[in-house]
Amino acid sequence: MSDKANKPLLSVRNLIVEFATRYGPVRAVDNISFDIFPNETVGIVGESGCGKTVTGLSLLRLIPSPPGRIVQGEILLGDQDLAQMPEKDLARLRGEEISMIFQEPMTALNPVLTVGSQMIDVLLRHKKISRQEARETAIEMLTRVGIPAPKKRIDEYPHEMSGGMRQRVMIAMALSCNPRLLIADEPTTALDVTTQAQVLEQIVKLQEEFHMAVILVTHDLGVIAETCDRALVMYCGNIVESGTVDQLFANPRHPYTRGLLDSIPRLRDERLDKLPIIPGMVPDLLHLPQGCRFADRCAFAQADCRVAPPTLAIDDDNRSGVACYHPLS
Repeated sequence: MSDKANKPLLSVRNLIVEFATRYGPVRAVDNISFDIFPNETVGIVGESGCGKTVTGLSLLRLIPSPPGRIVQGEILLGDQDLAQMPEKDLARLRGEEISMIFQEPMTALNPVLTVGSQMIDVLLRHKKISRQEARETAIEMLTRVGIPAPKKRIDEYPHEMSGGMRQRVMIAMALSCNPRLLIADEPTTALDVTTQAQVLEQIVKLQEEFHMAVILVTHDLGVIAETCDRALVMYCGNIVESGTVDQLFANPRHPYTRGLLDSIPRLRDERLDKLPIIPGMVPDLLHLPQGCRFADRCAFAQADCRVAPPTLAIDDDNRSGVACYHPLS
C-alpha cells in the first residue's frame, strides 16, 4: 500500500455530540475516534438510536443547533479541522470535498423545483462554469447514475419520479463536484429490495469511477457485507468494534457484534421463531451504567465489566480494534 493510501483522508478524534432535552443533556455520540482512508468504503452499523446517523451528520456539522452541539473533538480533513472551521468555509467544502446522501430523498429534494435546477444550482455554487455547461454536466451525471431519458428527466419535479429515481438524483447531485468523500446515510431506506440492490450497486460502481472514499451508515449487516471494506460497530454512542468486513463476519470479537450477526435470518433447519435475539434493552442515555454499556445484555459480562467503561483498543494497523474487557476469541 502506498504512503498516500496509508495516510487517513479523514480523522475523527474524541468526538462528543450532545442534545439538550428537558431532562438534561443526552450524549448521542460519546468520545469516538476513527480514520477513513482514501478509496475505501467504511460502514457504520448498529441498532436504531446508537448514534450512527448523528456521527455522519456531525462530520459536516449538519446537526441541528439547538438542540444539538459538538461538545468536543476534532474532525480533520488533511490539516483542516472541520469542527472549528468558519461556516462560510465549511459551506464551500460541503459538496466540493465531502458530499452526503440523506435517508429520504423526497424530503432532501425541494419539491417545488425541478431536479435539474437543483443540480445546476449545486454546480454553479462550486464550479466556475456557465449555466449551460452546468446543465450539460447535470445531464451527464444523471446518465452515469442510470436514469433513463436524462434530457427529459432533468426538467421533472421530484414527485414525478419513483423513490429509486429520486435516490439516484441525490447520488448524481452528491457526486457532481467530484468529492473525495461521500457519506451515505441509509441510502436504501424505504426502497424495495430490487431497487435497493440497484442503488447499492450504483454507489459501488461510482466509488470506483470517482476514486473516492465512502462512509455508509446503515443498520443492515447484509449491506455492510456486500459493499464495505471495513466496518465500525456502534452501540449506545460508542464504537465497540472496528475491523475489516471479513474479520467481523468470520471472527467477531465483541459480544454485541456476535449478537448482531447471530440475529441475521438464514436458511436453517430450525423454525424462524427460534431466531437468536439480543436480550434486554439499550440503556437510557440519561442514566447510563457506570461500566460497560452492554454488560446487562451480555452473556460474557464479569464483575470488572461493571466498574468502568472499556476503551477501544486499536491494533497496530489503526483499522481494527475492540472495546471489551473479555473479547471473544
